[in-house]
Amino acid sequence: MIPLDQNKLLNFKSGLYVVSTPIGNLMDITLNAIKILKMSDLVLCEDTRVSKKLLDRHDIKSKRLLAYHKFNEKRSLSKVIKLLENKKIVSIISDAGTPCISDPGNVLINECIKNQINIFSIPGPSSVISAVSISGFSDKFIFYGFFPEKTKDITKDLELLSKLNLTIVFFISAKKFKKSSPYLEKFFSGRNILICKELTKMYEQHFRLEVSKIKDFNIDLRGEITLVISQKDKAESEKELDEQDRLLIKKLIKTLSIKDIVTVIKKNKDIPKKEIYNYCVQIKNEK
Repeated sequence: MIPLDQNKLLNFKSGLYVVSTPIGNLMDITLNAIKILKMSDLVLCEDTRVSKKLLDRHDIKSKRLLAYHKFNEKRSLSKVIKLLENKKIVSIISDAGTPCISDPGNVLINECIKNQINIFSIPGPSSVISAVSISGFSDKFIFYGFFPEKTKDITKDLELLSKLNLTIVFFISAKKFKKSSPYLEKFFSGRNILICKELTKMYEQHFRLEVSKIKDFNIDLRGEITLVISQKDKAESEKELDEQDRLLIKKLIKTLSIKDIVTVIKKNKDIPKKEIYNYCVQIKNEK
């Protein structure tokens, strides 16, 4: 076996490094993340005060920290790109978790792609993965990001998401969670939820309840929540058109009336007539 040359392993290429940081417990950082942060010529941070605590905890004496957040990312862009074009190592970190995932960074990523600058991922902790892993729900999931802001977006997006038989994950503030309860009850009736607070920290909390019981949930939560909504239960999902049903309808629509198609589908499945009818109309309109 040929021994690895440790010095060669430390020769990171120049470029932008998207570095994941702890989501709570400061010990949850990879050895690779520590090494690249020590070698960086510049570290972009959401809040330098928050990031300095992490760097100090792991004895990372980085040469330079630069505040980089949604309010100044476009303004700082040319300065950062110039450094990268001069073959420097630049890392971007967020206050917690992975940059560019519901955090600043995408503007810089796209500019690096445009200028053919190296981009590397240094993975680490994720509140999304952590929450799903302890949920007991399906591991087939969709991550929406921060809960929609406007009423029209809440209605439109939740209606779309409610049709998916998947686990669904949101970030949401405790204050907004209370206000959003009626929407969750309306669109996710029959499902279960997991509320995760302070993941990986000393005061980590989990609350498990049925969506129908949200209105009775009176625990005073503060800060940001990771909200996990379960997949549909089996009985509920069986009342909806699946892929085979849709393929059958596409074939039948060529020779049968919508009324006859509804009768055919209803013979084998307890699917609401309205759902079958609406899908038939959708198919006809696509022609």
